[in-house]
Amino acid sequence: MIVAIVRFALPRALTVAEAAAAFEPGAPAYQTVPGLIRKHYLLGEDGMVGGGVYLWESKAHAKALYDDAWRAKISARYGAEPRVEYFNSPVTVDPSAVIVG
Repeated sequence: MIVAIVRFALPRALTVAEAAAAFEPGAPAYQTVPGLIRKHYLLGEDGMVGGGVYLWESKAHAKALYDDAWRAKISARYGAEPRVEYFNSPVTVDPSAVIVG
């Protein structure tokens, strides 16, 4: 599995409630993304950084989402270019199971 961490600067500090209101409308679009296992939206403690942590079946699935159109959409919506970092996830712990792979 692959974890991708996406970060982007926000144009102003957001509260948790403001971030939820901004992020929630786009959430349903991610429910049908091939290879996406889970996504967590992120807000930095100072409210100035937004982003997400994505758990993917493969890096190919992740890269299929983070194309030029997706980057342009994020840049237009939040006013900053997103930065994507990839990590291998050799072990995942879920409260009900430990998953290797």
